[in-house]
Amino acid sequence: MGLWDNIKTLGQEAKAPFVGLGITQGYSNKERVTIEYPEVRRPMPRRARWRHVLNRYENGMEKCIGCSLCAGSCPANAILVVAAENTDENRRSPGERFAAQYEINMLRCIFCGYCEEACPTQAIQLKDICEMADDNRKDLIYTKEMMLVPDPTKP
Repeated sequence: MGLWDNIKTLGQEAKAPFVGLGITQGYSNKERVTIEYPEVRRPMPRRARWRHVLNRYENGMEKCIGCSLCAGSCPANAILVVAAENTDENRRSPGERFAAQYEINMLRCIFCGYCEEACPTQAIQLKDICEMADDNRKDLIYTKEMMLVPDPTKP
């Protein structure tokens, strides 16, 4: 490599920060767009996976049958399912069992969607609701009552 090649390389390296500053200056002169959240919400991507919900059938029965496949497929071990038997007086799901206790520790959840894929009845679903912040750790353990969608048969 000759002397002129070294001088040319040194000149390019000295010019590089100014090129970068020029690009930054070009972006800083553009008009800024402010989204007025929460009044205006950006549309979420089609495959966004955030807050968990437990679905119901149209007749109001819970879709969760307490099979614990979602808990078994969770790589973070964030789901707890305790099943109980359905009786004729207390029928909550169409199967033999229902989830008496269903909890998801959102501090552990990695939002992978494996629980949704493992569910044979499509009871659990990850929606695009991303407002889940809280300042109390106990409030980030979602219970069945927090995740169940409202009963469509009741006004």
